[in-house]
Amino acid sequence: MRRLRPSTSSLTPLPEFLGPPVTYDVLIAGAGPVGLFLACELRLAGLTVLILETSDAPHSAMKRLPFGLRGLNAPTIEAFYRRGMLDSIRMSEHSRDGSGKSVAGSAHWMQQQRRPAGHFAGIQFYQDRIDADRWPYRLPGPAGTSMAVTMEHLESVLTAHALAMGVEIRRGCGVEALEQADHGVTVQAGGHVFRGRWLVGCDGGRSTVRKAAGFGFAGTEPEFTGYSVEVELAGSDKLLPGRHYTPTGMYTFTPPGTIAMVDFDGGGFHRAEPITREHIEAVLRCVSGTEVSVVAVHVAATWTDRAFQATAYRRGKVLLAGDAAHIHSPLGGQGLNLGLGDAMNLGWKLAATVRGDAPDGLLDSYESERRPVGAQVLDWSRAQVAIMPPSPSSRALEAIIRDLIETRDGATYFAERVSGVSLRYDLGDVHPLVGRSAPDFALADGRRLGELMVDGKGVLLDLDVHGPLRALAGRWGDRMTYVASDATNRLGLNAVVVRPDGVVAWASEGASDLRCAARAATRWFGPPHDEAR
Repeated sequence: MRRLRPSTSSLTPLPEFLGPPVTYDVLIAGAGPVGLFLACELRLAGLTVLILETSDAPHSAMKRLPFGLRGLNAPTIEAFYRRGMLDSIRMSEHSRDGSGKSVAGSAHWMQQQRRPAGHFAGIQFYQDRIDADRWPYRLPGPAGTSMAVTMEHLESVLTAHALAMGVEIRRGCGVEALEQADHGVTVQAGGHVFRGRWLVGCDGGRSTVRKAAGFGFAGTEPEFTGYSVEVELAGSDKLLPGRHYTPTGMYTFTPPGTIAMVDFDGGGFHRAEPITREHIEAVLRCVSGTEVSVVAVHVAATWTDRAFQATAYRRGKVLLAGDAAHIHSPLGGQGLNLGLGDAMNLGWKLAATVRGDAPDGLLDSYESERRPVGAQVLDWSRAQVAIMPPSPSSRALEAIIRDLIETRDGATYFAERVSGVSLRYDLGDVHPLVGRSAPDFALADGRRLGELMVDGKGVLLDLDVHGPLRALAGRWGDRMTYVASDATNRLGLNAVVVRPDGVVAWASEGASDLRCAARAATRWFGPPHDEAR
């Protein structure tokens, strides 16, 4: 038996894991968006799931503020759409702060005449500069490329959905220690012992699961301390709304008192001491170059640009997802989308592994597909930090980026990276659609491809209504749904195989090669029933 715990832990030792029948198929540490969405995916496949969450309360004041607003990118929106959750997650008109003011409407970037499509270190690019014709496999449909939502609203919807599906959530019950053996994992949490066949750490950047299970965590140390605060100000007319780089740092001001600011102190203040009114006032005066006064502090938090990634995403029966697997600065809002992408990729693969019908190497593909995506996002975060320091060279680099981002090529490139529309896994197939998100085909019978994936199964879409493909799909039974229908715009295709996470596994133009289709189905759904017997 392997004991996986921090080497300096003083926690009470767990009882020996003698291998009785497990209570849950999967234990999840963390009831944030990533843990909740993963739990929904696992329940969709019929697994028993328990979420263990440290916090007693589901929401914090930070999640209701304008800087609690998060931008969802194309892969995230498509994931929610394909599971029938998008309408509930869209920011509703009644999503407001404590004063009754629309949270979405209070953000400075949503007040502008030109429609912004995103930003890079605060340098905005605009919708009117983007050449969407460069994304030929994206079809118009209910799932767009961007959407704003508060963390409070998102977590509320995901929690309700998870509970309705039968997910168990225990709050005030954070993971304290764990042990694993070949047949499962034992977890100590909140004074209780829980057992599962698998454990997934979705418990944030300071993940107890990651530390207790002995995962490596490597990266770059911070250059600054960032502050997100809600305050009452005197002399606020001295601050200009929007984001501003100054000779001493950076600040973003959303009247009347929402401020984000950056102090290049090497991350020295982050979690080092209590955040006082006097300290916030001193930092604000320093980075803004004004004599503005902070009268009162309502909410305050610090963060840094520390960028680290787990050296592996799996150790035995323990896996990592979300911030437990990768941390970086919140610049550009990529972290939430990255974590939800982990959950969508992992859910169906872990479910097939638990059921026992996963093909060889399926679960290993979670790390091989998602870890490079995480590394790319960390570098994207580091690149933004590179133009932020208060130095002449950084301001010169900023000026060049501003020029580039205003060009059609530049805006399109930044939009591709921020929106996630260029995401493609290397599945070893030369067809340009394989490894990408499946187009949301509008079918002749009135349905759309995305709507057909609500059950979490793979799909073989036969646009030619080709008899042999129906017979081929039948060999995999309920692991793959066969759909025969023409489409309004076929994009030159006659058939595609789509994985449960919406990624194209095989695409055909002209006559379908049944052997290639069968190889793709076997690779992702396991051997067909007639061969398994």
